[in-house]
Amino acid sequence: MTMTRIVILANSWKHHDWCLAGIDLDTGKWVRPVTGLDDGRIPQTAMKLGGYFPELLDVLEIPLDSTGPDFGFESENRTILSGLWYLQDKMMPKDIERYAKRPYYVLHNKKKYVTTRELQQKSFEKRVTLQLIRFDNFEVRDTRRKTIDKHNWKGVILSGGRELEVGITDPVYVERLNGGHKPLPSCFLTMSLSMPHKPSDWDEDEEPVCWKLIAGVIELQRQ
Repeated sequence: MTMTRIVILANSWKHHDWCLAGIDLDTGKWVRPVTGLDDGRIPQTAMKLGGYFPELLDVLEIPLDSTGPDFGFESENRTILSGLWYLQDKMMPKDIERYAKRPYYVLHNKKKYVTTRELQQKSFEKRVTLQLIRFDNFEVRDTRRKTIDKHNWKGVILSGGRELEVGITDPVYVERLNGGHKPLPSCFLTMSLSMPHKPSDWDEDEEPVCWKLIAGVIELQRQ
């Protein structure tokens, strides 16, 4: 059985289950563990950690295959094999600095989404759907409508010189925002692409696209 050591940088909502992702500490490459479900999402029962729920910056050993379903556009997926998971360690934010980027384009372009066609035109290894980004002026906005008594948090990022409001799927961070937390401007953001989805107000002939999401937020304390 192949055990893979991953520092967890995303543990986010995915259709009532979870999307887990991190960096393989032996190769420095992104890994997204996936199940055999239609979109690869991970039920909590599949996390064989004796009831422990993974947190950002945890170092886990997970039994993974060398490959996994790519769903036509993802390059980082590896199938979860049977066997126990192990919590090895906990990193500090400074420990992941070397994996963080400050790209001009966040996930390929200056839009809020990427088309599967755009990704499929790239070689497999360049079909990047996960990035760790360092931001020093991160903002969060509540975009809920006045008639709805529920927060709708969006993170504000820059890509290609353009300001984008993108969804936040990190449940721990969202819960903190709901409780009144004031975001710190300096942070690491794990950016991810969703499975293809088309909003209900789009034209019928438009194709579903992969939306940019903030799947993990690691704040950096002020000096």
